[in-house]
Amino acid sequence: MSVNIPLYKEISQSLADQNVTLVAVSKIKTVEEIMALYNAGQRDFGENYVQELVEKYESLPKDIRWHFIGHLQSNKVKYIAQFVHLIHGVDSERLIKEIEKQSIKNNRKIHCLLQVYIAQEKTKFGFDQVELEDFFKNKFGQYSHTQFDGFMGMATFTDDEAQIKNEFDQLKKIFDQFAQSPFLPKPLSILSMGMSADYKIAIDAGSNMVRIGSLLFGARW
Repeated sequence: MSVNIPLYKEISQSLADQNVTLVAVSKIKTVEEIMALYNAGQRDFGENYVQELVEKYESLPKDIRWHFIGHLQSNKVKYIAQFVHLIHGVDSERLIKEIEKQSIKNNRKIHCLLQVYIAQEKTKFGFDQVELEDFFKNKFGQYSHTQFDGFMGMATFTDDEAQIKNEFDQLKKIFDQFAQSPFLPKPLSILSMGMSADYKIAIDAGSNMVRIGSLLFGARW
């Protein structure tokens, strides 16, 4: 088992002191590895694949808050709708419509983050600023059973820290612009950005939720 408990405790305490939520990315990690962090106090875990998330939900403690952090296909929402704590990568209106449908069907509000496109990579997904403005002004009211808590973004995969910082600063600026929107029933509260390699840059830019995997569990294979 490669779980680094001392490092976890150091990171989690530091993030708690900064009012930043730690989502431990447990993709492809075993039940035993997840339980090691659970027993150390971790409750927020993030998964990228629906089937794996469902299997882990069924076999792990029910007070775990499961975050779906991968690219979610509309036809897979139904499998996690009953229990998912937060869906991070909501990147299209088609997906929002399906989340709304499943929220109604399961008689619960599903909490979501809208993914904002900030990276200089075509493989990333998300809304741009113009699409966000159109959504909040003209379409937001259609979704009464879906809870939009904030934004999520991923920086370009690069060693250029200045570029990463600029992209995170850009997302923070967009977040601040929309957080107090008059079309919202309550202000946006979550800005999820930053992973193992860049979470400190993200926090400096204003992130209050980070997704960390390899630092805690060791490198993936």
